[in-house]
Amino acid sequence: QGQLLAKSWSSLFEGQSGAALRGPIYSFNGRNVLTDPLWPHRLAWHGSTPRGGHARRWDCQGWHSSGVAEGMATALGEGRLLAGHRHNCSTP
Repeated sequence: QGQLLAKSWSSLFEGQSGAALRGPIYSFNGRNVLTDPLWPHRLAWHGSTPRGGHARRWDCQGWHSSGVAEGMATALGEGRLLAGHRHNCSTP
Protein backbone atom coordinates (compact mmCIF):
# COMPACT_ATOMS: atom_id res chain seq x y z
CA GLN A 1 0.00 0.00 0.00
CA GLY A 2 3.06 2.27 -0.09
CA GLN A 3 3.25 3.13 3.62
CA LEU A 4 6.61 3.39 5.34
CA LEU A 5 7.19 0.88 8.17
CA ALA A 6 10.84 1.78 8.82
CA LYS A 7 13.47 4.10 7.33
CA SER A 8 15.75 1.21 6.30
CA TRP A 9 16.23 -2.53 6.71
CA SER A 10 18.95 -1.98 9.31
CA SER A 11 16.75 0.44 11.29
CA LEU A 12 14.39 -2.48 11.97
CA PHE A 13 17.06 -3.94 14.25
CA GLU A 14 18.78 -0.89 15.75
CA GLY A 15 18.11 0.69 19.13
CA GLN A 16 15.99 -0.69 21.92
CA SER A 17 14.35 -3.78 20.37
CA GLY A 18 14.26 -2.38 16.86
CA ALA A 19 12.20 0.18 15.05
CA ALA A 20 8.78 1.31 16.13
CA LEU A 21 6.32 -0.05 13.59
CA ARG A 22 4.21 2.53 11.79
CA GLY A 23 0.98 2.07 9.88
CA PRO A 24 -1.05 -1.04 9.05
CA ILE A 25 0.50 -4.42 8.31
CA TYR A 26 -1.16 -6.56 5.66
CA SER A 27 -1.17 -10.33 5.24
CA PHE A 28 -0.44 -11.85 1.84
CA ASN A 29 -4.18 -11.99 1.15
CA GLY A 30 -4.61 -8.26 1.86
CA ARG A 31 -6.04 -8.39 5.39
CA ASN A 32 -4.94 -5.81 7.94
CA VAL A 33 -3.54 -8.03 10.70
CA LEU A 34 -3.89 -5.27 13.30
CA THR A 35 -7.67 -5.07 12.96
CA ASP A 36 -8.91 -8.25 11.23
CA PRO A 37 -10.59 -10.78 13.58
CA LEU A 38 -8.92 -13.60 11.62
CA TRP A 39 -5.71 -12.63 13.51
CA PRO A 40 -6.75 -12.92 17.20
CA HIS A 41 -3.20 -12.94 18.65
CA ARG A 42 -1.55 -10.41 16.29
CA LEU A 43 1.95 -11.80 16.67
CA ALA A 44 4.98 -11.38 14.45
CA TRP A 45 6.99 -14.60 14.76
CA HIS A 46 10.70 -13.95 14.32
CA GLY A 47 12.84 -16.32 16.42
CA SER A 48 15.29 -13.50 17.13
CA THR A 49 16.98 -11.95 20.12
CA PRO A 50 16.21 -8.28 20.90
CA ARG A 51 19.37 -7.34 18.94
CA GLY A 52 18.35 -9.30 15.82
CA GLY A 53 20.43 -12.44 16.35
CA HIS A 54 19.08 -15.95 16.01
CA ALA A 55 17.41 -17.13 19.24
CA ARG A 56 18.41 -20.74 18.59
CA ARG A 57 16.45 -22.22 21.44
CA TRP A 58 13.31 -20.15 20.76
CA ASP A 59 12.70 -20.28 17.00
CA CYS A 60 10.06 -23.06 16.59
CA GLN A 61 12.36 -24.75 14.07
CA GLY A 62 11.56 -28.45 13.95
CA TRP A 63 8.33 -27.94 15.90
CA HIS A 64 5.48 -30.42 15.38
CA SER A 65 1.83 -29.88 16.27
CA SER A 66 2.10 -32.40 19.12
CA GLY A 67 5.10 -30.55 20.59
CA VAL A 68 5.31 -27.98 23.37
CA ALA A 69 8.15 -25.85 21.99
CA GLU A 70 8.27 -22.08 22.42
CA GLY A 71 9.41 -19.43 19.97
CA MET A 72 10.10 -15.71 20.06
CA ALA A 73 7.29 -13.51 18.79
CA THR A 74 6.28 -9.90 19.21
CA ALA A 75 2.78 -8.65 19.86
CA LEU A 76 2.31 -6.14 17.04
CA GLY A 77 0.54 -3.71 19.39
CA GLU A 78 3.80 -3.28 21.35
CA GLY A 79 5.22 -1.30 18.44
CA ARG A 80 8.73 -2.79 18.49
CA LEU A 81 9.61 -5.51 16.01
CA LEU A 82 12.05 -7.46 18.19
CA ALA A 83 10.58 -6.77 21.65
CA GLY A 84 9.71 -10.44 21.73
CA HIS A 85 8.50 -12.84 24.33
CA ARG A 86 8.33 -16.61 24.25
CA HIS A 87 5.06 -18.01 22.97
CA ASN A 88 3.95 -21.59 22.48
CA CYS A 89 4.67 -22.58 18.88
CA SER A 90 1.08 -23.90 18.67
CA THR A 91 -0.33 -20.36 18.95
CA PRO A 92 -1.96 -19.48 15.63
